Amino acid sequence: MDVGVCLPYSEPGITRSTIVDWCRAIEQGPFASISCGERISGADSVDMRVLLSAAAALTERVRIVPTLYVLPMHDEVRAAKEIASLDLMADGRIEVVVGTGGRPKDFQAVGADYASRNCRLPQQVERMRSIWSGGLPFEGSDPIGPRTTRPGGPRVLGGFAGPKAIAASARWADGLYAFSITGDAEEIREKFDRFDRAWAEAGREGTPRKIGGFWYSLADDAEQTLRHYAHEYMRIAGDDIANTVADSMTQFTPERVLDTMRAMRDTGIDELFMVPGSADVAEVNRLAPLVERLESGL
Repeated sequence: MDVGVCLPYSEPGITRSTIVDWCRAIEQGPFASISCGERISGADSVDMRVLLSAAAALTERVRIVPTLYVLPMHDEVRAAKEIASLDLMADGRIEVVVGTGGRPKDFQAVGADYASRNCRLPQQVERMRSIWSGGLPFEGSDPIGPRTTRPGGPRVLGGFAGPKAIAASARWADGLYAFSITGDAEEIREKFDRFDRAWAEAGREGTPRKIGGFWYSLADDAEQTLRHYAHEYMRIAGDDIANTVADSMTQFTPERVLDTMRAMRDTGIDELFMVPGSADVAEVNRLAPLVERLESGL
């Protein structure tokens, strides 16, 4: 199982130096990828595309993974060009996770329709793949470049939480990014079992790519840091839910984080995305020896 790290993108105090330090630490550590989520609203949120473009330029080895493109907020032809350009910047080191998101105000802010997001997403993915394969957005159009490193474009995974959405995505996605806020390996296993069944029922060939993830913190005062991160992230659902989620956080000691990574590995996933609770680069530096222990079997 590979381990990747999500860049901070909505935490207070992010600067250019923050992103440079994180990219260098991840590139030099025992990590396989850099990921980043997408937010529109939020006074401290930074654009996913800009951060990942910087990461592509600052690294040579690790893969670059948007996690996730909230595709129904965007025009898919424009997104196809952005992703192909990121592929160029990363010299082919990319794959993409797409999803429908859960923040109505983000959609409203950019003038996108929230209600139709679920039905539009598969059609958008199909059109992006057409663009990457040389298809034209309209008759008489010039081709949309640049060409992608992988013929037909990078792998596109679905990022979903609900059972219906997970099952439906098996018809068009190259794999699944399944997340557990608390780091529950059984939750991850159940999601991938559901995806595998739907993959088989859809008559899909080959093996889907499987990525898991959870929130953690190893910064100073890690418990408070992680609980605060969880509360702020979940405030959109109301204070009661935000407080409940914050109280459920446990991934704030090296022992617990290592044990959870081991449990995630035992589910059979290909990669684990670690999502930190702060912008402190200590989140990466203190995670690195745990990943080394995981890889060595200690």
